[in-house]
Amino acid sequence: MSIPRNFSLGMQSKARGASTPRIAGIAALVILALAFPFFAAGYGNSWVRIVDFALLYIMLALGLNIVVGFAGLLDLGYIAFYALGAYMTGLLASPQFAVVLESFVNQYPALGAELVHLFGTGIAKDGIHLSVWLIVPCSAALAGLFGALLGAPTLKLRGDYLAIVTLGFGEIIRIFMNNLNAPVNITNGPQGINMIDPIRVFGVSLAGTQGNVTIGGFSMPSVNAYYYLFLLLCVAIVFISVRLQHSRLGRAWVAIREDEVAAKAMGINTRNIKLLAFSMGATFGGIAGAMFASFQGFVSPDSFSLTESIAVLAMVVLGGMGHVPGVVLGGFILAALPELLRHTVEPIQMSVLGKVVIEAEVLRQLLYGLAMVVIMLTRPAGIWPAPRHEDRPDADVDALAGTTPAITGRGAA
Repeated sequence: MSIPRNFSLGMQSKARGASTPRIAGIAALVILALAFPFFAAGYGNSWVRIVDFALLYIMLALGLNIVVGFAGLLDLGYIAFYALGAYMTGLLASPQFAVVLESFVNQYPALGAELVHLFGTGIAKDGIHLSVWLIVPCSAALAGLFGALLGAPTLKLRGDYLAIVTLGFGEIIRIFMNNLNAPVNITNGPQGINMIDPIRVFGVSLAGTQGNVTIGGFSMPSVNAYYYLFLLLCVAIVFISVRLQHSRLGRAWVAIREDEVAAKAMGINTRNIKLLAFSMGATFGGIAGAMFASFQGFVSPDSFSLTESIAVLAMVVLGGMGHVPGVVLGGFILAALPELLRHTVEPIQMSVLGKVVIEAEVLRQLLYGLAMVVIMLTRPAGIWPAPRHEDRPDADVDALAGTTPAITGRGAA
């Protein structure tokens, strides 16, 4: 059976015409993203810093989208992988490792002496200061390993039961980070790890000197340099997510999300596919955690609470589960909206009422929660839901072509 030539040409011209505005929109978005720091410079560096954190949350949301959006596995402990990447960076790019060796020497002298001999007196005095670009693959691998360890015992769980188990996993990691300061001080407990080395690109520290970075004779604020780095990483993660979505693996995830029993009956190895979803989603979380630790220069257990996991999940759900552009939009809105409200609610009250009736922090949380409720009532599938054709074909090609199907009913040849 062949499709009429006129129909094929018409479909090609229609697709070509539909792609033109899409390319123009992408080009405009790229120009806007590249020019944003220059526009924001007139309002101070704080707005660029806010967007830097928004880009980190977008990385997290894209990783969680693999687990929740593509595979349909509810994960409430995703922030644990973020913590693993951040704490690995804190141990390997700061003086903290020297503190760990000192603790071993004090508590277990024989073992501590062997470790000092193994690592050398330089590391025992100053700690390990590896390049973050060596730490990032290690953070991704560690987070991916823990993602598989989380997924292995939960393969037969669904819905609320899976959510409770993953929630417990996230809390276990946070409590470990909070209490691994005795008898051997590994994480420095509630005080966290500070003095983490900044990111260096081609030997240039993005922390700069006095807040400015000079690259090739061009000077820019440190937050701008981090902005372009995080933007590049987000583009790379978006590209990987889109390629995964349209691959055989992505189709298998969608099949499991829609009907796991039917997917297994069709020959999909649901066990391995679900483990891959947990591992690959966790990998993005580990990368984002390494970037966060290097950008902030400090990590503590308070940054990895259950509230953060819920916030990342809200970005995926409100943006549009399974739709990469929707997740990016949801991540940006929910990460930037609270800070925007923080800077605007009090000035608006002063201009309208002449005084501050409700403090910014209280009103910010109220408006933030109200916005989420309104969005879910008016757009239950998300702000930018996935088109249905991304999950399955809308209609058969024969029906589109207007030709006679091979089998039309009883007695058809």
